[in-house]
Amino acid sequence: MPKAVVPEEKRRRRRPTRSGTVLSERLIVEAALRLLREHGSTGLTARRLGLALDCDPSTLYRYFRGMDELTLAIGDALIGEALRGWTPTGRWRADLHTIGLRIHAAYVAHPQAAQLTASRVTGRANELAADEAVLDVLRTAGFPLPETVRVYHAFIDQTLAFAALDAASLALPRATRHADDAVWRSTYAVLPAATHPRIAEAAPLLSARMVTSAYPTALEMLLDSAEATLARFSS
Repeated sequence: MPKAVVPEEKRRRRRPTRSGTVLSERLIVEAALRLLREHGSTGLTARRLGLALDCDPSTLYRYFRGMDELTLAIGDALIGEALRGWTPTGRWRADLHTIGLRIHAAYVAHPQAAQLTASRVTGRANELAADEAVLDVLRTAGFPLPETVRVYHAFIDQTLAFAALDAASLALPRATRHADDAVWRSTYAVLPAATHPRIAEAAPLLSARMVTSAYPTALEMLLDSAEATLARFSS
């Protein structure tokens, strides 16, 4: 049975590990991100974390009740990375555009971690800060509360969905990823107009665009819709 979590201030005063490191939630999360990057989700175990941090694996349960709670902390750390240094400008569309791109970028920078956490709800400080920020941007812009929640829901889910999709592609072996991208040139680009007229006419554009993320385009489309909605309520 995992041990009860000890408050952070008490953990700071505990003895260092064998290598002299004083553990903290932040250090454990950073080590977990390294393991995910090197070994994928199957490589994130208490045993491997203990080896990476030079401590007994049971020590980790003083900081997290289990590996699932650590997973939530990893997800929250990615959101914190996205928010770091961001301040609102008062221009709602620009602010949402920036937040969306920052969250997406933070997740795809850690594709293995993104796959593990993008669908989770952490309830932790950074996630709460991001949610509060998005809701405040919308309410301050003048969106009625029901529309604020509707746009917020679409904005957050779209951002995380694209983050998960793009992360899944980036987590593939490089050779596999390149092979998938090449299909747009080797298969789609040579289809005859007689059998696939719409693909044939779009093939040059498809081969250029389909190997990049559609998130920036989808984000602009969502913001266009939100802006039109706000205009109806403002008129």
